[in-house]
Amino acid sequence: MNAGNRYLDLFENAPCGYLVVAADGRIDDANTTFYKWTGFSREAVVGKRFRDILNIAGRMFYETHFAPLLRMQGSFDEVALDVMKSDGESLSVLANAWEKRTPTGELIETRVALFRATQRRRYERELSEARRELQIGLNSAQQTAELREQFIAVLGHDLRNPLASISAGVHMLARSSDTSDEKNSQVLRLMLASVSRMSGLIDNVLDFARGRLGGGLGLSRDRDNPIQPALQQVLDEIRSSYPERQIEVSFNLDGRMIDADHARIAQLFSNLMGNAIAHGDPETPIKVAAQVQDGLFSLSVANGGKPIPESALQRLFQPFYRGEAKSRQQGLGLGLFIASEIARAHGGSLDVVSDVEQTRFSLHIPAN
Repeated sequence: MNAGNRYLDLFENAPCGYLVVAADGRIDDANTTFYKWTGFSREAVVGKRFRDILNIAGRMFYETHFAPLLRMQGSFDEVALDVMKSDGESLSVLANAWEKRTPTGELIETRVALFRATQRRRYERELSEARRELQIGLNSAQQTAELREQFIAVLGHDLRNPLASISAGVHMLARSSDTSDEKNSQVLRLMLASVSRMSGLIDNVLDFARGRLGGGLGLSRDRDNPIQPALQQVLDEIRSSYPERQIEVSFNLDGRMIDADHARIAQLFSNLMGNAIAHGDPETPIKVAAQVQDGLFSLSVANGGKPIPESALQRLFQPFYRGEAKSRQQGLGLGLFIASEIARAHGGSLDVVSDVEQTRFSLHIPAN
């Protein structure tokens, strides 16, 4: 057998399925091993999009994880997928993929190797079942701890990672887009705002889980650096995402050091600003003030608009309470709850006053 025939035989009869996917996402070629595993003919596969040979769950995973990760990194290893066979059954595989590009960066094709993972996936299912049965036998406190760890781990892994890929992609587009095209700029601003909002929602859910199922919010106090840069960063992000909103700022901090968790204070500030953006009158400036006086650090966010009813004020800082406004931007109703928990963790308070002129949230915590 000459070298050419040997390499062709290696491709066709390799101990793994092998696919070549064109730049338009359609399968250009596949090896004999893949056809044997799936029962499909070459004519039934070539020309299909890669996502079309996956089951429904695999298609969703492809859209949210597989494709974005491949475009960001150019390759990936050991991604679990289920490929549909000609008889309607699914074949569990692990996929490795690598993009081939021109020297100028244009995509030529994507090469995908599929490895059977039936035994591994069966082991994972059995392991999951064994863990479930073990969990049934645990006492209530142990069950709560297990659920807390699983809840936080699932959210951290399955939500943060794809969101980080989306965020990186949007920022890349923002840097490379034509800034003179107002429509493109507006779409990118909306995408960045959505990414920021999604990240905030994830942070709030994780903090809620830690606060309710654990021992409260943890703090990492910073006594050596001024608080104002952390606040300014939040303002810069809000202004970038909502350039049409007017924000009036009055900081009287003079580089003061505040014995506080700067990241948590910034999170609280971001939640208050998001609340003002969502519920305040867009024609009225949002007023922000911060100062240190009489041993207290004070931060306030005020916005115009309709006053909050007295009945709603009593429940405003309760988790999952979203008031009566019918806004698609409400979220889960955790932002103000998390903000109040951050204030409490610092030994301070978060108060609200609302009348026909304005709604003002005020944070007060010990400065030293």
